[in-house]
Amino acid sequence: MTELEELVLTPDERARGVRVDSVMFTTDWTGEDHPGQLAAFVADRVRAFGAEPTGVDTSAVRHAAEADPALRRGDLPARQLGHLSDVLADLGYTLAAWDSGTDAYEVLVAPTGERELTGLTHEDLPVRAWGLETEEALVSLNCPDCAQMLVWELSSTETLADERCYCGTALFDATGRPLPGVTLHD
Repeated sequence: MTELEELVLTPDERARGVRVDSVMFTTDWTGEDHPGQLAAFVADRVRAFGAEPTGVDTSAVRHAAEADPALRRGDLPARQLGHLSDVLADLGYTLAAWDSGTDAYEVLVAPTGERELTGLTHEDLPVRAWGLETEEALVSLNCPDCAQMLVWELSSTETLADERCYCGTALFDATGRPLPGVTLHD
């Protein structure tokens, strides 16, 4: 049994052979399919560990975001996850994110206990406490010639020097700076 399984599965779930994937919630970077799904998942996991999920709700975050003129597509789920992370911390739990390399948020709930969520993996990919800084940066853009969306996840030592689109369009110079006409997404 992995250390992650010990943390995110209840003793009963471990005894029944439940897999980590079945206690993970996945949402696209743009948000939930239906409002309240993320909060319901978090509340259910807290209940699974035998506690009452007091304050586990994201409706106030959603309403505040709807009134925010600066809200951009994809901002709401990050705000909801940050809010739930804070609520869980107050309840003695940690919201963890699995860095699967996709544009989805894949989250787990673990009792905080004495152990910090560091050095954990699932399927050889990192699992971190929500909000913990990653060493990677996400770079995305649309090719100025073919409009193909391109996304890279780079470590702090990597650059996009001389990178080209699949269509052949040059996107970055030899130092990794975007060429004229190339606009990076925020």
